[in-house]
Amino acid sequence: MRAFEYSDEKISQRELLIALPSMLIASGVLSLPKALASRTIAADGWIPLLFGGIIAMVIAVCITKVTTRFVGETFYSYAAKLVTKPVAWMFTIMFCFISIAISALEVREIADISQNYLFNRTPLEVVGLSFLLVVSYAVAGSRAGILRLNIMFLPIILIIFIFLLALDIKRVEINNLLPVFQTDWQDYIKAMPSGITSYIGFGIIWFYISLVQKPQKLGRKVAKVMCIPIGVYLLVYLACVGVFGNMVTSNLVYPVVELAKEAELPGGIFERFESLFFVVWVMAIFNTTAMAFDIAVYALNMLFKKVDKHKFVFALAPIIFIISMTPHNTESVRLFATGLSYFAFSFSLLTLILFAIAIKVKGVKGNG
Repeated sequence: MRAFEYSDEKISQRELLIALPSMLIASGVLSLPKALASRTIAADGWIPLLFGGIIAMVIAVCITKVTTRFVGETFYSYAAKLVTKPVAWMFTIMFCFISIAISALEVREIADISQNYLFNRTPLEVVGLSFLLVVSYAVAGSRAGILRLNIMFLPIILIIFIFLLALDIKRVEINNLLPVFQTDWQDYIKAMPSGITSYIGFGIIWFYISLVQKPQKLGRKVAKVMCIPIGVYLLVYLACVGVFGNMVTSNLVYPVVELAKEAELPGGIFERFESLFFVVWVMAIFNTTAMAFDIAVYALNMLFKKVDKHKFVFALAPIIFIISMTPHNTESVRLFATGLSYFAFSFSLLTLILFAIAIKVKGVKGNG
C-alpha cells in the first residue's frame, strides 16, 4: 500500500490553530482533577487551573510573536541566527528528547488505562506496542496529513466531552463545590505548577509555525484557541469534584474515567458510556502522540537533512517503546509525567526568554 502524498507540506493557520488544543487535550486531563484536588479545599482547584491557563496562553502568544518573524524558516534555522549554530543544535536536540519523552508517556498512559478498564488480561506491552505501531505508521506518512487529521478528530472529542458533562450534571452536588476560597495561599502556590504544566503542548508552535503559509497576525488567534483546553479542563475538574467530592477525587487514579463510568443515558439505552468515551479518548491521545513523535523526527531532520525521514521513525519507535515500559507502576508513571511537565515547560520558557533577548540585542527583524 502506497501512502498518499500531498502536493506540499504547507498548512493553513486554521490547521495549526486546531492542532494546538488537540495537542493539549490528552491523557493528562484524566488525572488532572486528582492532582488539583489533593492540594486544595472543595473546588478551589479551578483558581490555579485558570491562572495556569492564562500564563500558558501568554507564553504561547509570545512564542507565536517570536516565530512569525521568520516565515518559512525551521526552528534550527532561525535559532542559529539568534543564538549561534552550536546552541541552536543543542536546543533542537533537547526539544527532540522532550518530544520522545512525551510520546513515551502517552503510549504508557494509553496502555495503563486500556489494561485497567478494557483489556485486563492483555499484557501492558502488547497494548502499548499495538498503539505505537499505528502512531509510527501515521508519522511515517505526511506531516501535513497528521495536522489535518486534527480537523476531523477535535470536534468529535469536544462533542463527547460536552455530552459527558451533560449526562453527569444531574449528579453534581453543590455542597461538594463549597465552601469557596478556603484554601491557604501557600496551597494555591503548591497547586499552581499542576495548573501551568497541564498546558505544555503549546511547544508545537516552535516547529509547526514553519509549515504555515501565512503566519502573520496569528498571535490573537492563538490566544482564542487556548481558551478551548482551558475551558475543557475547568469544566472537567468542576464536574469531578461536583460528583465525587474533593476527598474522593483526590484518591481516584483517573477521576475523569470514573466520571464516564457514572454517566448513563436516559432509559438505559446505552448503559456503558465509558466504552464510547474510551474510543474517542484514544483519538485524543493518538493526536498528541503522533504530533510529539513527528516533532522529534522533524527536529532530527533539521540537523541531518540527508537522512530519510523513515529511518528516524524506525530508529525512534523502539526507543519510545522502551522508555514507555520503564516505569514499574502507576506511581512511577505519575512521577515521570510530573518531572517531564516541569522540564518541558521550563525549557520552552527559557528558550522564549533567550530568543526574545537575542532579538532585542541583535536587532533581528526577520522576514515576517
